[in-house]
Amino acid sequence: MNLGEQLLAALVMYGLPLLCGATLVASVGAPLPISLLLIAAGSFADHGEMNVPAVIAVATLSAVAGDNFGFAIGRWGGRRLAARVSRWVGGEEKLESAEARARQWGGPGIFLTRWLITPLGPFVNLVSGFAGYPWWRFLLWDFLGELLWVVMYVMVGNVFSHQVEALGSISSNATWAAVALLVSCFIAWKLYQSKRRPRLA
Repeated sequence: MNLGEQLLAALVMYGLPLLCGATLVASVGAPLPISLLLIAAGSFADHGEMNVPAVIAVATLSAVAGDNFGFAIGRWGGRRLAARVSRWVGGEEKLESAEARARQWGGPGIFLTRWLITPLGPFVNLVSGFAGYPWWRFLLWDFLGELLWVVMYVMVGNVFSHQVEALGSISSNATWAAVALLVSCFIAWKLYQSKRRPRLA
């Protein structure tokens, strides 16, 4: 039994408390298949075992709490933490570059990493804290993005309640496909920029 199957079995037994805890931990950075749990919760709600508004409220608030915990670590973790993170991302210069991008992208970047490119979410939370992004703006964009993410997956599970595992696999693949597409577009843009630069004689 893999991790996803174990979490599904636990969701059947413990319901909303399990969903709350798993979503909170995943938002901080743990690699848990939360999209699959949301789809399953939507499916259970279709069968009368869970309540859709309760699922949406619990999952959204848990995700927002986890994101804000990561933001707080970035904001108040100090330069010692920043130095550690810089080693993970390839050096102080890359971390400073990431902070600059966080300031540049701002709210839309936070919003998109809540529901479209979710693997980047925990890193964006930390970097937003490092960059000194205003907390109330982070909270607003974070809440809107997490609400959209939760509603999408819960309603997919609710509508297609008889195909939970297949939909979970598809959703995971779609997320990484979106990341691959964005990376490809970034590389293509960089190549285009390099070709436009005037060559030295």
